[in-house]
Amino acid sequence: MWHNLFVPELSVAEKIVRPILVYLFLVIIVRLAGRRELAQLNSFDLVVLMMLANTVQNATIGNDNSMVGGLIGVSALLLVNYVVTRVLYRHPRLDRVIEGEPVALARDGEVLHEHLIREAITEEELMEAIRKQGLSSIDQAAEVVLETGGAITVVPRTTTEARLHRLDRRLDQIAEQLGQVHRLLQPESPATS
Repeated sequence: MWHNLFVPELSVAEKIVRPILVYLFLVIIVRLAGRRELAQLNSFDLVVLMMLANTVQNATIGNDNSMVGGLIGVSALLLVNYVVTRVLYRHPRLDRVIEGEPVALARDGEVLHEHLIREAITEEELMEAIRKQGLSSIDQAAEVVLETGGAITVVPRTTTEARLHRLDRRLDQIAEQLGQVHRLLQPESPATS
């Protein structure tokens, strides 16, 4: 019994290398899967992440169920994560390559549909994020940004900005209506024979 608890079944080197390789693989695959996997989880994303954790368990620790083997694996994971975060902190350009840049999803009350499509975020998910920030419509947002970590940040308009935006839209509507009236009132040009 004590032997199984304290004596790893695999070599210490293998216990260190396995979690590092799985860590690097998961960082790459999650990055390729998109930012929504990081923070904007729907029920399908959550199921995938739970299954992913279970799937890579044996790849991380092998057939070793000893406590010492598990502690070695955890230590290797924490160490590689520490090293990666320090390297990325000291090399911002490398961090931008790996993490990407923040993406605007809406600006000045207008949804940027091509960005939503590229990031696989639905308008419903966008509106949910806006409502979580206490706003009731996209018009109340000066900017909505998908951050590099997957969170959606909403920058509300000031009261003055919101009023000016509504006034701007109303003036555009009035101008369109005036254009329609103007076209109706213009005499038709005589047909040339």
